[in-house]
Amino acid sequence: MNRGLHIGGKMLAFGCVCVNLVHAAHAADGTDAVQLEEVVVTGTREAQKKSETPATIDKISGDTVRSANVSHPSQIMGRVPGVWVNVTGGEGHQTAIRQPLTTSPVYSYLEDGVPTRSTGFFNHNALYEVNLPQSGGIEVTKGPGTALYGSDAIGGVINVLTRPAPAKPELEAKAEAGSFDWKRLLLSGGNTWGNDGARADLNLTSTDGWRQATGYDRQSGTVRWDKAVGDAAFLKTVATISNIDQKTAGSSTISLNDYLNNPTINYTPISFRKVNAFRLSSAYETELSGGALLSLTPYYRNDDMDLLANWSLAYDPTVYNTNNQSLGLMAKYRVDFAPNRTRLIIGVDIDHSPGGRKENSITTTAVGTGYTRVYTSYVTGAQIYDYDVTYQGVSPYIHGEMSPTPDLRVTAGLRYDDMGYQYQNNLAATPISVVTSVGTKVYGHVADTDTHYRQVSPKLGATYTFNENFNVFGAYNHAFRAPSEGQLFRPSAASNAGSAQTAAQAAVALKPVNVDSYELGLRGSSSAGVGYEASLYRMTKHDDILSYKDPVTTATTSTNAGETLHQGIEIGVKADIIKTLRLDIAYSYAKHTYVQWVLDPVVATADYSGHEMESAPRTIANIRLVYSPAMMNGGSLGAEVVSLGSYWLDAANTQTYAGHDLLNLTANYLLNKGWQVYARLNNVTNKRYAESASLSGVNQVLAPGLPFSGIVGIEAKW
Repeated sequence: MNRGLHIGGKMLAFGCVCVNLVHAAHAADGTDAVQLEEVVVTGTREAQKKSETPATIDKISGDTVRSANVSHPSQIMGRVPGVWVNVTGGEGHQTAIRQPLTTSPVYSYLEDGVPTRSTGFFNHNALYEVNLPQSGGIEVTKGPGTALYGSDAIGGVINVLTRPAPAKPELEAKAEAGSFDWKRLLLSGGNTWGNDGARADLNLTSTDGWRQATGYDRQSGTVRWDKAVGDAAFLKTVATISNIDQKTAGSSTISLNDYLNNPTINYTPISFRKVNAFRLSSAYETELSGGALLSLTPYYRNDDMDLLANWSLAYDPTVYNTNNQSLGLMAKYRVDFAPNRTRLIIGVDIDHSPGGRKENSITTTAVGTGYTRVYTSYVTGAQIYDYDVTYQGVSPYIHGEMSPTPDLRVTAGLRYDDMGYQYQNNLAATPISVVTSVGTKVYGHVADTDTHYRQVSPKLGATYTFNENFNVFGAYNHAFRAPSEGQLFRPSAASNAGSAQTAAQAAVALKPVNVDSYELGLRGSSSAGVGYEASLYRMTKHDDILSYKDPVTTATTSTNAGETLHQGIEIGVKADIIKTLRLDIAYSYAKHTYVQWVLDPVVATADYSGHEMESAPRTIANIRLVYSPAMMNGGSLGAEVVSLGSYWLDAANTQTYAGHDLLNLTANYLLNKGWQVYARLNNVTNKRYAESASLSGVNQVLAPGLPFSGIVGIEAKW
């Protein structure tokens, strides 16, 4: 099967090209079909048959992403078994993949294989920095990917692919309107001229939000240039820019009473998040003698964010700016040997990322008392942090594959990360005391310092193909994540200078978190049109970062003292029931446990060892039925049930959120070859549910989810 690009009559079939040009098989309605010969790239950085990849990699084709017409990443990512993406506001989100729902840096987000952010400057909202609605597909690798992608790839890797240049002139336009003043315009077009092809995408989105003061605006664009260089080389250049202005209060939790009776209320209307993200990469690949391949991908990133966080207004009210620039290079050399279909990939990743933080205290004005008070205004106060920090990493790796027998494929890899931070404090290395609306807060600082980490990450896996319709795999992976710049150099505030300085010194001494993961899986398909995948995993996290808040000094001290266990099963089924009716099922059952989690050895109630982790539902499911009758003129009707199981609200396991089941409906109708109309209805039964839930003391606080809503749109293609 040819997996390449035709430009100017030439056929090119290189690794990075296949990343973006190979789409998963999909049905006429855009739903993905299971095929063992499907090609994926995220598991090896090379185009590879999924049947020979010893990892759980789910692919959502570009056609599926674009035909889904989703308004938030959560509405498409849930189709992958074991993936829960919630809504925090606008297109912001938290993610759970083989982990509880978290904002921690345990996932690696990529665009065409290039990390969207540098290690240390993680953003849990990473998918809003990518032009997802116009992408060329999404690959989700579940479980550790550190041996290839380095720090942060503990829970998984999400690789969003850009669309290639079209072979002939093409123009697409979508216009949408919907509930809560939702408006979106999507434009895309391009062409190929001889050895050159280009595509440009534009995404303009705006909404007032359904809760008070939860408006959201984005402008983003992607430009991709594909160029054939002679007969044996290819150049792919991608530039992406996103400008996001949103009220962060979409994730603002409220009391149980307000959640049930007044869900549109927002306790933190003053909070905001403004993001500017720009990325530029140019991937050059050339075939060498003997079938070898050399790939060089230099890149540049610039990220800037202004944030007034809603979640800390009650105990640490601040407003701050973080920024980060990156210059990097991803280089690899691949060679194939005839004996045993042996393949060897040697590469190195180099990342130089200077950044910084400027943060000021704020004094807020609020109405009401306790955890239900509403913050109405603020005044900016003294500067509490001003530092520059540069992340630098040099990470060589090696990946090898061979087939001792025609049906057995063995892979192994090893990555060495030599990385660290250079920190320069632009304020005095002494505590700063500030009087705020929540009392006197003291912020600790350390003198200029360097931190350094060296990590070795191995992986080993094997696949065995019984026949063209069934194979199995097993894998072991070691992973790690380095502490982020915020964890290291922005410690929590305290009520006195001694405690603040102790917290600052403890933070800068943090070590990487380590993970060991084991996985077994199987994939199959039948002649009856049923495809299935299942994986069983067990993952142990060591030296997890444990934070303890002293009730007297209010200082939070962080240390590497935790151990957690994550184990579960994930199942995906895709079936053509009849020619016009398709069923897709994504299901997972998991248990996430604190093996060792002692916040204070003196206080017995602060020992959570043996408890289940909070924000960790045991079951996650997504069931979709798509009906494509003749009366839809090539379109379809779809029904989707999203099910989230119950989960604990606290580490002490005292209260639970009951979970929820939601019903969504979709429809599209083709007016003619180039025009169609479509609609999406969310939460058709108008069920009250929570995007996230936790405890404030002994009181439940919940972030209510979207009520019944809908969008309608029209699409034209020329």
